[in-house]
Amino acid sequence: MDKHIVIIGSGFAAYQLVKSLRKLDEAVPVTVITADSGDEYSKPDLSHVFSKKQTATDLIKQSAADFANTYDIRLLNFTTVLSIDTDTKKVQLTDSSISYSELVLTTGASSYVPTFNGNAVEEIATLNSLSEYADQQDKIAKARSVLVLGAGLIGTEIAMDLASAGKQVTLCDKADSIMSSLLPSFLSAELFQTMVKNGIDIKLNSSVTSVNRHHQQLITQFDDKTFTDNDVIIAAMGLRPNIQLAKQAKLSVGQGIIVDDYLTTSDKNIYALGDCTELKGKVRAYLQPTMLSAMALAKTLLGTPIPVRLPASLIKVKTPWLPLNLSGHTHRTDVSWEVTKKTDGYIAKAFEQESGTLVGFVVSHDQQKAAFPLLRMLPAE
Repeated sequence: MDKHIVIIGSGFAAYQLVKSLRKLDEAVPVTVITADSGDEYSKPDLSHVFSKKQTATDLIKQSAADFANTYDIRLLNFTTVLSIDTDTKKVQLTDSSISYSELVLTTGASSYVPTFNGNAVEEIATLNSLSEYADQQDKIAKARSVLVLGAGLIGTEIAMDLASAGKQVTLCDKADSIMSSLLPSFLSAELFQTMVKNGIDIKLNSSVTSVNRHHQQLITQFDDKTFTDNDVIIAAMGLRPNIQLAKQAKLSVGQGIIVDDYLTTSDKNIYALGDCTELKGKVRAYLQPTMLSAMALAKTLLGTPIPVRLPASLIKVKTPWLPLNLSGHTHRTDVSWEVTKKTDGYIAKAFEQESGTLVGFVVSHDQQKAAFPLLRMLPAE
């Protein structure tokens, strides 16, 4: 068949790939199939909509129709992919099928919500997409009190933004520290104190056992038998790659869709990119790896195979009360920390104990300008 690149999904990964393809080739046929609206937006902005009083519509950078016109692609929005036939190289839709020469899965990841007991589990909100926020925005805007489940990166950002918007906020996590998978204990403790000082109630070492509605309130019970009552509950407890289509197509999967250095799946004509992808045993849910991967994949799809090579990634933690940039192995307990604390922020460096090699860093406030020189010193992923 003639060249026809088909992309399933319309998030950051999909649209970065489209842009990278069009920088290299203005004419190659590209079709994007997405179950949602296909409007382009910045997903990280979802953590900061409350203090800015933004609606879902405010976050749209370019409508689906405008994006399709700008990049000269066929865009099928509100369209469900039922299956992939790898033998005939066809994507089966509800009432038709589309042939591909190369297929790219950018199916993303979904918010993880445990199966708690109670009659109101289905009322727990998630904010992992523009459509999810659109469904919840009115309810959250009217809420006076909000419980955020999960004190990782996203949960902490959301909790701080909700508090900045004047909400009464409780942040809960079963871990014993905030952002336990990213921050060393001394910075996690400072972030904890900063949030408590600004009115956020934090429950660590706490697991939810049930969520029930009682009249206008959602009653959450924890494993220590305590309760909270809130207007809204938001789950930010991590993401799980969407691998259902890949499994149906009998592609190799682990945590995500397993790919090689060229982002090729176990089928030579199918690739995967973004949050759904498992590369070298890791799922990377940050923008920089996806952007670099999209640039390499575009060249591969157009006939010049380029392996993905990822440098150390910079993670920007958007917590304005204690803004942080970090990279590398910042949560390991077997490293030595060198901490410089100045009036305008921290510079904290993590070193291997035996070799003395820099393996990670965290910088805060006005010391964030030190991030890029330190980043260049870290080994590639």
